[in-house]
Amino acid sequence: MPLLGDKKYEIGMIGLGVMGRNLSLNIADHGFWVAGYDKSPAQAEALKKEPAKRDIFATSDLQTFIASLHLPRAILMLVPAGAPVDAVIKDMIPHLDKGDLIIDAGNSHFNDTDLRTEALKEKGILFLGMGISGGEEGARHGPSIMPGGTQEAYERVRPVLEAAAAKVNGEACVAYLGSGSAGHFVKMVHNGIEYGIMQLISETYDMMKRGWNLNDDEIGEVYTAWNKGELNGYLMEISGHIFAKQDVETGKRLIDEILGVAEQNGTGMWTSQSAMELQVPTPTIDLAVSMRDLSVLSIEREQAGMIYRRSMRSLNGSREMFLKQLGHALFVGIITAYAQGMALLAAASKKYKYGLQLEAVARIWRGGCIIRAALLDDILEAFRAKQDLSNLLLDPNLSRKVMEHQEDLRQVVCQAAEVGIPVPGLMASLAYLDSYRSVWLPDNLIQAQRDYFGSHSYERIDTKGVFHTEWEQNEK
Repeated sequence: MPLLGDKKYEIGMIGLGVMGRNLSLNIADHGFWVAGYDKSPAQAEALKKEPAKRDIFATSDLQTFIASLHLPRAILMLVPAGAPVDAVIKDMIPHLDKGDLIIDAGNSHFNDTDLRTEALKEKGILFLGMGISGGEEGARHGPSIMPGGTQEAYERVRPVLEAAAAKVNGEACVAYLGSGSAGHFVKMVHNGIEYGIMQLISETYDMMKRGWNLNDDEIGEVYTAWNKGELNGYLMEISGHIFAKQDVETGKRLIDEILGVAEQNGTGMWTSQSAMELQVPTPTIDLAVSMRDLSVLSIEREQAGMIYRRSMRSLNGSREMFLKQLGHALFVGIITAYAQGMALLAAASKKYKYGLQLEAVARIWRGGCIIRAALLDDILEAFRAKQDLSNLLLDPNLSRKVMEHQEDLRQVVCQAAEVGIPVPGLMASLAYLDSYRSVWLPDNLIQAQRDYFGSHSYERIDTKGVFHTEWEQNEK
């Protein structure tokens, strides 16, 4: 291990919690010299005990940490989003030189990334906003990495990132995504899609548990079987594992001991907010965010259950046939979640001048990240065939798959409504599909109402122009 004052370290890591420590070890395993800093001496000591044959240095002294880095410095941060990021940057600035590079690898809001980029640019310091997906295991063994900022800044650390990233068919799951806050915007949308898929999977769980009275073993077997087909993906894989896990305290299945309240870190909500600002419909993602909010209202839901009593009926017919339909319905729902997210990325790229290549986004999501799935190969090919594809539902291959399964989605939604099992994500996905394919929508009535009460005017189908009607005037 090099000594301080000897050869300098190639990259620094601020924040040595689980993610920071694992990513540091990952980078060091690929032959890079890593210096780590955490204000907690215990965290720094924990990393010091890890190295073995790795070239890693760790300290809880910021000046010592910065002095250990090779010039121009490249410093990764993995600290909580918001004020902690600004606090760390503020502490570092007096010790940095022009040309140094700071990389925020946390889940920062893209607007904050833009502000930090401009503020640091004035001081001659480069800045990358970089999304990382894959959790603890991904950070340790290969995550999906989503950097955005200047090309110059990315090239400075490209060898490190390519080495540490997950690999699919020999390709690193990292790419320069675009200018400004492109990286953090892509990570935000990644998380929004993640919300949508997790909601959809949870609804299939409800249909199997309360609709067919399947036990944990049977449900786990269904997810494991689905993971071997078109639904193959990380979230499907872990769903199969979850139902087999026993609780060490009670000996029961752990899934049955977990409180049904889903928390959120804000990125799903940010996705929905951004979609509304850019006027891109993302109902599957929006519903997923809302359902996490609704899950928190456990006391109110218990009260409502007493007021709106309705016996829960079991589904009937062929269980095998229903599970096949349910899997197909889930597949269509997942396609719509990706379609909505990708449409949002396309709109954001135009609005914020990111220069995103959606083919590259799909490529780096195929490995390491939470939403990695076999479906992403089809999505990659869709954008490879047509770079300016406005919506994945217009792709010939994906539209064929949706058409093959759309009736199964309708049947599942209908059966869920009949027995009273909530499947809002699947319902929203179906409504999105039906609305998107509908040449006519009833919004002429909405526009007439707007003009009636607010003189907002309207356009006509038979002639160009903007019109307003005095709706309460008697016709002569």
